[in-house]
Amino acid sequence: MTRMTYREALRAAMRKALKDDPHVFLMGEDVGRYGGAFAVSYGLLAEFGPERVRDAPLSESAFVGAGIGAALGGMRPIVEIMTINFSMLAMDQILNNAATLRHMSGGQLSVPLVCRIATGGGRQMAAQHSHSLEGWYAHIPGIKVLTPATVGDAYGMVLSALGESDPVFIFEHATLYPLEGEVDETARSFDITHASLVRSGNDVTLITYGGTLGKTMQAADRLAEEGIQAEVIDLRCLRPLDIQTVVNSMAKTHRAVVIDEAWRTAGFSAEISAQIMENAFDELDAPVRRVCSAEVPMPYAKHLEEATLPQSDQIVAAAMELVPRHG
Repeated sequence: MTRMTYREALRAAMRKALKDDPHVFLMGEDVGRYGGAFAVSYGLLAEFGPERVRDAPLSESAFVGAGIGAALGGMRPIVEIMTINFSMLAMDQILNNAATLRHMSGGQLSVPLVCRIATGGGRQMAAQHSHSLEGWYAHIPGIKVLTPATVGDAYGMVLSALGESDPVFIFEHATLYPLEGEVDETARSFDITHASLVRSGNDVTLITYGGTLGKTMQAADRLAEEGIQAEVIDLRCLRPLDIQTVVNSMAKTHRAVVIDEAWRTAGFSAEISAQIMENAFDELDAPVRRVCSAEVPMPYAKHLEEATLPQSDQIVAAAMELVPRHG
Protein backbone atom coordinates (compact mmCIF):
# COMPACT_ATOMS: atom_id res chain seq x y z
CA MET A 1 0.00 0.00 0.00
CA THR A 2 1.21 3.49 -0.85
CA ARG A 3 0.11 6.62 0.98
CA MET A 4 -0.73 9.59 -1.24
CA THR A 5 -3.25 12.35 -1.70
CA TYR A 6 -6.46 12.09 -3.73
CA ARG A 7 -4.84 14.39 -6.33
CA GLU A 8 -1.73 12.21 -6.49
CA ALA A 9 -3.84 9.05 -6.78
CA LEU A 10 -5.62 10.41 -9.86
CA ARG A 11 -2.27 11.41 -11.35
CA ALA A 12 -0.75 8.01 -10.58
CA ALA A 13 -3.66 6.24 -12.26
CA MET A 14 -3.38 8.39 -15.38
CA ARG A 15 0.38 7.93 -15.47
CA LYS A 16 -0.04 4.15 -15.31
CA ALA A 17 -2.67 4.22 -18.05
CA LEU A 18 -0.52 6.42 -20.29
CA LYS A 19 2.46 4.10 -19.82
CA ASP A 20 0.52 0.89 -20.34
CA ASP A 21 -1.66 1.81 -23.30
CA PRO A 22 -0.57 4.00 -26.26
CA HIS A 23 -4.23 4.62 -27.08
CA VAL A 24 -4.75 6.59 -23.85
CA PHE A 25 -4.32 10.36 -23.92
CA LEU A 26 -5.37 13.27 -21.71
CA MET A 27 -7.09 16.37 -23.04
CA GLY A 28 -8.61 19.47 -21.47
CA GLU A 29 -8.13 23.09 -20.48
CA ASP A 30 -4.74 23.74 -18.86
CA VAL A 31 -3.94 20.04 -18.37
CA GLY A 32 -0.53 20.42 -20.02
CA ARG A 33 1.78 23.35 -19.37
CA TYR A 34 -0.18 24.56 -16.34
CA GLY A 35 -0.49 21.06 -14.85
CA GLY A 36 -4.25 21.12 -14.45
CA ALA A 37 -6.54 23.57 -12.67
CA PHE A 38 -6.19 21.42 -9.52
CA ALA A 39 -2.63 20.22 -10.28
CA VAL A 40 -3.86 16.69 -11.00
CA SER A 41 -1.90 16.40 -14.26
CA TYR A 42 1.20 18.23 -13.01
CA GLY A 43 4.34 16.81 -14.64
CA LEU A 44 2.57 14.57 -17.16
CA LEU A 45 3.28 16.85 -20.14
CA ALA A 46 7.03 16.67 -19.49
CA GLU A 47 6.83 12.90 -19.13
CA PHE A 48 4.58 12.03 -22.09
CA GLY A 49 4.71 15.02 -24.45
CA PRO A 50 2.06 17.18 -26.14
CA GLU A 51 0.57 14.37 -28.26
CA ARG A 52 -0.47 12.45 -25.15
CA VAL A 53 -1.24 15.43 -22.87
CA ARG A 54 -3.10 17.95 -24.96
CA ASP A 55 -4.11 21.47 -23.92
CA ALA A 56 -7.53 22.26 -25.37
CA PRO A 57 -9.11 25.59 -26.27
CA LEU A 58 -11.76 27.13 -24.01
CA SER A 59 -14.62 25.29 -25.66
CA GLU A 60 -16.04 22.35 -23.71
CA SER A 61 -18.36 21.38 -26.55
CA ALA A 62 -15.41 21.23 -28.95
CA PHE A 63 -12.99 19.20 -26.86
CA VAL A 64 -15.60 16.82 -25.44
CA GLY A 65 -16.77 16.30 -29.03
CA ALA A 66 -13.16 15.70 -30.08
CA GLY A 67 -12.87 13.14 -27.28
CA ILE A 68 -15.98 11.35 -28.51
CA GLY A 69 -14.56 11.29 -32.04
CA ALA A 70 -11.23 9.96 -30.82
CA ALA A 71 -13.01 7.24 -28.84
CA LEU A 72 -15.00 6.26 -31.93
CA GLY A 73 -11.69 6.03 -33.78
CA GLY A 74 -10.21 3.53 -31.32
CA MET A 75 -8.46 5.82 -28.85
CA ARG A 76 -8.98 5.89 -25.06
CA PRO A 77 -9.32 9.59 -24.24
CA ILE A 78 -9.43 11.04 -20.74
CA VAL A 79 -11.17 14.40 -21.00
CA GLU A 80 -10.85 16.77 -18.04
CA ILE A 81 -13.54 19.40 -17.60
CA MET A 82 -12.36 22.03 -15.14
CA THR A 83 -15.57 22.34 -13.08
CA ILE A 84 -19.01 20.81 -13.37
CA ASN A 85 -20.76 24.05 -14.30
CA PHE A 86 -18.59 24.24 -17.43
CA SER A 87 -19.76 20.74 -18.41
CA MET A 88 -23.16 22.25 -19.19
CA LEU A 89 -21.53 23.76 -22.29
CA ALA A 90 -20.85 20.21 -23.53
CA MET A 91 -24.21 18.72 -22.63
CA ASP A 92 -25.32 18.38 -26.25
CA GLN A 93 -22.24 16.26 -27.01
CA ILE A 94 -22.71 14.22 -23.82
CA LEU A 95 -26.46 13.64 -24.00
CA ASN A 96 -27.00 13.38 -27.76
CA ASN A 97 -23.75 11.74 -28.85
CA ALA A 98 -21.67 10.05 -26.15
CA ALA A 99 -24.64 8.47 -24.38
CA THR A 100 -26.61 7.48 -27.49
CA LEU A 101 -24.24 6.35 -30.24
CA ARG A 102 -24.17 2.68 -29.22
CA HIS A 103 -27.99 2.63 -29.27
CA MET A 104 -28.35 4.72 -32.43
CA SER A 105 -25.88 2.51 -34.31
CA GLY A 106 -27.54 -0.74 -33.27
CA GLY A 107 -24.50 -1.69 -31.22
CA GLN A 108 -21.98 -1.09 -33.99
CA LEU A 109 -20.27 1.84 -32.28
CA SER A 110 -18.81 2.23 -28.83
CA VAL A 111 -17.51 5.37 -27.12
CA PRO A 112 -14.81 4.43 -24.58
CA LEU A 113 -14.56 7.97 -23.24
CA VAL A 114 -13.62 8.90 -19.67
CA CYS A 115 -14.58 12.39 -18.47
CA ARG A 116 -13.11 13.66 -15.21
CA ILE A 117 -14.98 16.62 -13.72
CA ALA A 118 -14.40 18.62 -10.53
CA THR A 119 -17.60 19.18 -8.58
CA GLY A 120 -18.96 20.57 -5.34
CA GLY A 121 -18.81 23.54 -3.01
CA GLY A 122 -16.83 24.39 0.09
CA ARG A 123 -14.00 26.32 -1.59
CA GLN A 124 -15.50 29.85 -1.65
CA MET A 125 -15.93 29.71 -5.42
CA ALA A 126 -19.39 31.28 -5.22
CA ALA A 127 -22.45 30.65 -7.34
CA GLN A 128 -20.87 29.74 -10.67
CA HIS A 129 -18.28 27.16 -9.55
CA SER A 130 -19.83 25.30 -6.61
CA HIS A 131 -22.49 23.09 -8.14
CA SER A 132 -23.19 19.44 -7.36
CA LEU A 133 -24.96 18.29 -10.51
CA GLU A 134 -23.96 14.60 -10.56
CA GLY A 135 -27.64 13.70 -10.26
CA TRP A 136 -28.27 15.32 -13.65
CA TYR A 137 -25.82 12.89 -15.22
CA ALA A 138 -27.23 9.94 -13.30
CA HIS A 139 -30.49 10.62 -15.14
CA ILE A 140 -28.93 9.73 -18.52
CA PRO A 141 -29.00 6.12 -19.83
CA GLY A 142 -25.88 5.05 -21.70
CA ILE A 143 -23.22 6.34 -19.32
CA LYS A 144 -21.70 5.37 -15.97
CA VAL A 145 -21.50 7.98 -13.20
CA LEU A 146 -18.80 7.51 -10.55
CA THR A 147 -18.22 9.60 -7.42
CA PRO A 148 -14.99 8.53 -5.69
CA ALA A 149 -14.93 9.65 -2.06
CA THR A 150 -11.65 8.01 -1.03
CA VAL A 151 -8.09 8.09 -2.26
CA GLY A 152 -8.20 4.39 -3.14
CA ASP A 153 -11.37 4.83 -5.18
CA ALA A 154 -9.92 7.84 -6.99
CA TYR A 155 -7.04 5.67 -8.20
CA GLY A 156 -8.99 2.54 -8.98
CA MET A 157 -11.98 4.14 -10.64
CA VAL A 158 -9.87 5.90 -13.27
CA LEU A 159 -8.20 2.64 -14.27
CA SER A 160 -11.46 0.67 -14.30
CA ALA A 161 -13.22 3.40 -16.27
CA LEU A 162 -10.56 3.14 -18.98
CA GLY A 163 -11.47 -0.51 -19.42
CA GLU A 164 -15.11 0.26 -20.20
CA SER A 165 -16.55 0.28 -23.72
CA ASP A 166 -19.03 3.06 -22.99
CA PRO A 167 -18.66 6.57 -21.54
CA VAL A 168 -17.76 6.95 -17.87
CA PHE A 169 -18.07 10.24 -16.00
CA ILE A 170 -16.00 10.61 -12.84
CA PHE A 171 -17.00 13.42 -10.50
CA GLU A 172 -14.19 14.48 -8.17
CA HIS A 173 -15.29 16.66 -5.26
CA ALA A 174 -12.74 19.46 -5.33
CA THR A 175 -12.36 19.62 -1.54
CA LEU A 176 -11.00 16.06 -1.63
CA TYR A 177 -7.87 16.76 -3.69
CA PRO A 178 -5.63 17.24 -0.59
CA LEU A 179 -7.16 14.23 1.22
CA GLU A 180 -4.59 11.56 2.16
CA GLY A 181 -5.15 7.82 2.07
CA GLU A 182 -3.84 4.41 1.05
CA VAL A 183 -3.66 3.09 -2.52
CA ASP A 184 -3.00 -0.48 -3.58
CA GLU A 185 -1.06 0.08 -6.80
CA THR A 186 -0.70 -3.67 -7.32
CA ALA A 187 -4.44 -4.37 -7.55
CA ARG A 188 -5.57 -5.56 -10.97
CA SER A 189 -9.28 -4.81 -10.79
CA PHE A 190 -11.48 -2.25 -9.08
CA ASP A 191 -15.22 -2.37 -8.50
CA ILE A 192 -17.16 0.46 -10.16
CA THR A 193 -20.67 -0.96 -9.85
CA HIS A 194 -21.30 -1.46 -6.13
CA ALA A 195 -21.79 0.76 -3.11
CA SER A 196 -19.44 0.42 -0.15
CA LEU A 197 -20.50 -0.31 3.42
CA VAL A 198 -17.91 1.81 5.20
CA ARG A 199 -19.29 1.55 8.74
CA SER A 200 -21.62 -1.00 10.32
CA GLY A 201 -24.43 -0.11 12.70
CA ASN A 202 -27.89 -1.23 13.79
CA ASP A 203 -29.86 1.95 14.53
CA VAL A 204 -29.91 4.13 11.40
CA THR A 205 -28.38 4.11 7.91
CA LEU A 206 -26.59 7.20 6.61
CA ILE A 207 -26.42 7.15 2.79
CA THR A 208 -24.09 9.49 0.94
CA TYR A 209 -21.35 9.81 -1.69
CA GLY A 210 -18.43 11.99 -2.74
CA GLY A 211 -17.56 15.09 -0.74
CA THR A 212 -20.09 14.50 2.05
CA LEU A 213 -18.70 11.13 3.12
CA GLY A 214 -16.26 12.75 5.55
CA LYS A 215 -18.98 14.82 7.22
CA THR A 216 -21.18 11.73 7.39
CA MET A 217 -18.45 9.75 9.13
CA GLN A 218 -17.98 12.60 11.62
CA ALA A 219 -21.71 12.51 12.28
CA ALA A 220 -21.57 8.74 12.84
CA ASP A 221 -18.81 9.25 15.42
CA ARG A 222 -20.90 11.83 17.25
CA LEU A 223 -23.99 9.63 17.15
CA ALA A 224 -21.95 6.81 18.69
CA GLU A 225 -21.23 9.10 21.64
CA GLU A 226 -25.01 9.36 22.09
CA GLY A 227 -25.40 5.58 21.99
CA ILE A 228 -26.68 5.50 18.39
CA GLN A 229 -24.87 3.10 16.07
CA ALA A 230 -25.07 4.45 12.53
CA GLU A 231 -24.40 2.39 9.43
CA VAL A 232 -22.72 4.41 6.66
CA ILE A 233 -23.05 3.62 2.95
CA ASP A 234 -20.91 5.31 0.30
CA LEU A 235 -22.89 4.94 -2.93
CA ARG A 236 -19.71 5.36 -5.06
CA CYS A 237 -21.60 4.84 -8.33
CA LEU A 238 -24.78 6.80 -9.08
CA ARG A 239 -25.45 5.06 -12.39
CA PRO A 240 -25.89 2.15 -12.28
CA LEU A 241 -27.17 2.54 -8.73
CA ASP A 242 -26.53 -0.29 -6.29
CA ILE A 243 -29.82 -0.03 -4.43
CA GLN A 244 -29.52 -3.60 -3.10
CA THR A 245 -26.82 -2.58 -0.62
CA VAL A 246 -29.17 0.12 0.67
CA VAL A 247 -32.10 -2.32 0.86
CA ASN A 248 -29.98 -4.81 2.81
CA SER A 249 -29.14 -2.10 5.30
CA MET A 250 -32.80 -1.12 5.66
CA ALA A 251 -33.55 -4.68 6.75
CA LYS A 252 -31.14 -4.13 9.63
CA THR A 253 -31.60 -0.51 10.73
CA HIS A 254 -35.13 0.30 9.46
CA ARG A 255 -34.26 4.01 9.27
CA ALA A 256 -32.42 6.12 6.68
CA VAL A 257 -30.91 9.57 6.28
CA VAL A 258 -29.75 10.54 2.79
CA ILE A 259 -27.00 13.17 2.64
CA ASP A 260 -26.53 14.92 -0.70
CA GLU A 261 -24.76 18.21 -1.39
CA ALA A 262 -27.09 18.89 -4.32
CA TRP A 263 -30.28 20.87 -3.90
CA ARG A 264 -33.13 18.97 -2.33
CA THR A 265 -35.86 19.57 -4.92
CA ALA A 266 -35.63 16.96 -7.71
CA GLY A 267 -32.14 16.02 -6.48
CA PHE A 268 -30.51 12.60 -6.33
CA SER A 269 -31.56 12.24 -2.71
CA ALA A 270 -35.15 12.07 -3.95
CA GLU A 271 -34.21 9.12 -6.17
CA ILE A 272 -32.70 7.27 -3.23
CA SER A 273 -35.75 8.00 -1.10
CA ALA A 274 -38.11 6.77 -3.82
CA GLN A 275 -36.14 3.58 -4.38
CA ILE A 276 -36.13 2.83 -0.65
CA MET A 277 -39.91 3.25 -0.66
CA GLU A 278 -40.30 1.01 -3.72
CA ASN A 279 -37.90 -1.70 -2.60
CA ALA A 280 -37.91 -1.62 1.21
CA PHE A 281 -41.15 0.04 2.30
CA ASP A 282 -42.09 -2.75 4.71
CA GLU A 283 -38.71 -2.41 6.44
CA LEU A 284 -39.15 1.28 7.28
CA ASP A 285 -40.01 2.28 10.84
CA ALA A 286 -39.86 6.00 10.02
CA PRO A 287 -39.90 8.29 6.96
CA VAL A 288 -36.63 8.75 5.10
CA ARG A 289 -34.91 12.01 6.03
CA ARG A 290 -32.79 14.08 3.67
CA VAL A 291 -29.96 16.51 4.40
CA CYS A 292 -29.15 18.67 1.38
CA SER A 293 -27.81 22.09 0.49
CA ALA A 294 -30.02 25.14 0.96
CA GLU A 295 -31.82 26.02 -2.24
CA VAL A 296 -29.97 29.20 -3.03
CA PRO A 297 -27.08 30.11 -5.37
CA MET A 298 -23.92 29.39 -3.42
CA PRO A 299 -22.72 32.42 -1.40
CA TYR A 300 -19.09 33.54 -1.54
CA ALA A 301 -18.72 34.47 2.14
CA LYS A 302 -17.29 31.51 4.05
CA HIS A 303 -19.79 31.57 6.92
CA LEU A 304 -22.71 31.76 4.49
CA GLU A 305 -21.29 28.97 2.33
CA GLU A 306 -20.96 26.75 5.41
CA ALA A 307 -24.54 27.54 6.35
CA THR A 308 -25.66 26.57 2.85
CA LEU A 309 -23.87 23.21 2.64
CA PRO A 310 -24.84 20.04 4.57
CA GLN A 311 -22.91 19.82 7.83
CA SER A 312 -22.42 17.06 10.38
CA ASP A 313 -24.66 18.87 12.91
CA GLN A 314 -27.60 18.56 10.53
CA ILE A 315 -26.87 14.88 9.88
CA VAL A 316 -26.74 14.16 13.61
CA ALA A 317 -30.00 16.03 14.20
CA ALA A 318 -31.79 14.19 11.37
CA ALA A 319 -30.62 10.81 12.64
CA MET A 320 -31.59 11.54 16.23
CA GLU A 321 -35.10 12.47 15.11
CA LEU A 322 -35.48 8.96 13.68
CA VAL A 323 -34.07 6.84 16.50
CA PRO A 324 -36.32 6.26 19.55
CA ARG A 325 -34.81 7.55 22.78
CA HIS A 326 -35.18 5.51 25.95
CA GLY A 327 -34.80 6.59 29.54
